[in-house]
Amino acid sequence: MAEADTPLVLYVRDGCHLCDEFLIELSIEVGGSIAGLRIVDVDSDPGLAQRYGLRVPVLECRGEVAGEGRFDRSRFRRSYRV
Repeated sequence: MAEADTPLVLYVRDGCHLCDEFLIELSIEVGGSIAGLRIVDVDSDPGLAQRYGLRVPVLECRGEVAGEGRFDRSRFRRSYRV
């Protein structure tokens, strides 16, 4: 699936407790069903690791940053209008 076709992309790092918490909060917000969410480990690609560094988790919605660090429900709702 092309990135442009994926409405939500969550950039994470293995072992990141903030990433785990972000995903839980995101799941709660959308009622447990995150259709179209793509989870990307930034350490799987040197370019992504350099781009995101320690900023993870970063949520992109349709190519725009919709949140990073701790889940911000209000910011997500503004970004994720269907």
